[in-house]
Amino acid sequence: MTTPDPTSPETPEPARTVAVEPDAAATAAAEAADPTSPPLRWARYVAVGDSFSEGLWDPYPYDDGTPAPAGTASEAKQRGWADRLADALSARRAAAGQPPLEYANLAIRGRLLHQILDEQVPSALAAEPDLVSLVGGGNDILRPNADIDALSAELEDAVVRIRATGADVLLAAGFKAGGALAFTHGRTGVYNSNIWSIARRHGAYVLDLWGLRALFDLRLWSDDRLHLTPEGHDRVAQAALVALGLEPDDARFDAPLDPAPPVPFVEKARADAQWARTHVVPWIERRIRRTSSGDGRPAKWPEPTRWQPWG
Repeated sequence: MTTPDPTSPETPEPARTVAVEPDAAATAAAEAADPTSPPLRWARYVAVGDSFSEGLWDPYPYDDGTPAPAGTASEAKQRGWADRLADALSARRAAAGQPPLEYANLAIRGRLLHQILDEQVPSALAAEPDLVSLVGGGNDILRPNADIDALSAELEDAVVRIRATGADVLLAAGFKAGGALAFTHGRTGVYNSNIWSIARRHGAYVLDLWGLRALFDLRLWSDDRLHLTPEGHDRVAQAALVALGLEPDDARFDAPLDPAPPVPFVEKARADAQWARTHVVPWIERRIRRTSSGDGRPAKWPEPTRWQPWG
């Protein structure tokens, strides 16, 4: 996914078939006990994707409880919007008297779309989920030879495979590009148009990152300007609830931040130079060496587990 432009369709009705049925006794009990907490039909959720779904840079505390540093300084396990979405879904299942959500996250930073589809989707389907978030293509779009129509065709094939199992699919339209990554703006726009069409054809949900106005504020982006802060991930998780047809926990998730004080030109130029040295140069070096930041890294939650909301 690419960074936002500080300036700046209608969601299709998805099919309602599911692969994993909720516990009938728990559902009936919940309806009798609290009719204001309707049962959720999703019982097992698997996230696949790249660094965005892995959760960079939204770190959990270290195992000893010590807070992890913000941004790319963190070596802790990352949380992110997908974990936060699982938190919300599992909490709502508990409120309705249902068993906890089962959740796995197979996303790994640096992955290209074909790697996500070839390596992660089969493992996701083997877990027999009833909800899969499939978000990828941002790393491909950063490359100058990106073929958007070919990427879109690969994505659609995967959506068809997942939907054939009865599982629902959550896609995401990419962020509006700006700043140093403005060259991706047009590519992302075309890819997003294709994503909306794919969703309409196959009854998928779409997380509208392109239209999430709060993320036009660069204060919700980490020091690498490619990934979100914890607050940014939280706002995306709220938008994901809305994309799935659910009420957000925070109705103001898309509200803008308070105005920021102006940044002197010299300070901004110094920050831009530091960003280029710290993040752009290493990225270029990895492209030259044909390596990835995710090489050798395993998925953080490889198997579906009964998910207890964190925090």
